[in-house]
Amino acid sequence: MTDDWLGAGAFPGAPAAPFGAGAGPVSSAPAVLVTVAACKGSAPREPGAKMLVRAGDFDGTIGGGHLEHRALEIARTMLQLGEARRFERFALGPSLGQCCGGVAWLAFERAAPEQIDLLRVRRQQDTWRLVALDGACEWTLLDDAGRRLAGAVGTPSFGQAPCTRVLEGEGGRRWLLDAVPAPRAHLVLFGAGHVGAAIVRALAPLPCRVTWVDARDDLFPSAIPANVRLEATDAPEALAESAAPGTSFLVMTHSHALDLRLCHAILSRPSKDWFGLIGSGTKRSQFEARLRERGVDAGRLAAMVCPVGLPGIAGKAPSVIAASVAAQLLTVWEAAHHFDLQPEFT
Repeated sequence: MTDDWLGAGAFPGAPAAPFGAGAGPVSSAPAVLVTVAACKGSAPREPGAKMLVRAGDFDGTIGGGHLEHRALEIARTMLQLGEARRFERFALGPSLGQCCGGVAWLAFERAAPEQIDLLRVRRQQDTWRLVALDGACEWTLLDDAGRRLAGAVGTPSFGQAPCTRVLEGEGGRRWLLDAVPAPRAHLVLFGAGHVGAAIVRALAPLPCRVTWVDARDDLFPSAIPANVRLEATDAPEALAESAAPGTSFLVMTHSHALDLRLCHAILSRPSKDWFGLIGSGTKRSQFEARLRERGVDAGRLAAMVCPVGLPGIAGKAPSVIAASVAAQLLTVWEAAHHFDLQPEFT
């Protein structure tokens, strides 16, 4: 099982999955796609959480516990019986004995290979799925402008709320409108040394994009995660200057002189983006003095995160630093990219 139902990409230390640029169909094995369609009250996962269930294994998770166990049973029964679709309500406390105590509605659909393959290809682009929950079995994929990409259902008008929800159409027919968003969080990571590689491995299964930068392209591994793009360049400052507002930055190159140039380029950006620099308190003091000489104001210097990682984790092994930095980035990204994923449904 992998955590990501679309596949996390092949990389040493990360779950192996065959998703990537130019990848063909992932598997011809019959599968059922299980989606949390709606929730009321406390539930293990938010609407839009998914898992792809096959006879012998599955990818993704809808939160574990009895709800997921029951969903696996239903999905595999559907595979055995050749069922195409179900839509079921689960009272988590009374019927499943879970402490959450809320209600979850799950949509079960026989996975169409064309749909799954296209979603994998569009992993870095926002996509919407529109799936009939009753009546004829119909589905379509839409881009973020509502244009049809595949499937037979006409293009609806559904607004721009970034969440999965259930709609009611003509004659009371129900539809699952399912958001499959591209990762909003983007990290530009400067440095392909041991710590940089460990951070890339730690971020591989997480909902983010990583641009990994170093002039020494021979240091990059031959296999990288699906969420990583390599940049082998002798002018990394240009990447720092041109990155979109909201980008996060980590600087950990082999050269203190290069680190300083990158710090200046990042802190000179008009947008106040999160920026971390690997190093000790002494390195921070030295860099602050040099950056003040270059005209960086005190407010931007105060926002520079150095040392990086969560307070209280002092280990210096690359894997320890990577775990600490990944957790730190998640706190930053969740605060910046939070959406209300709990629509009302009765």
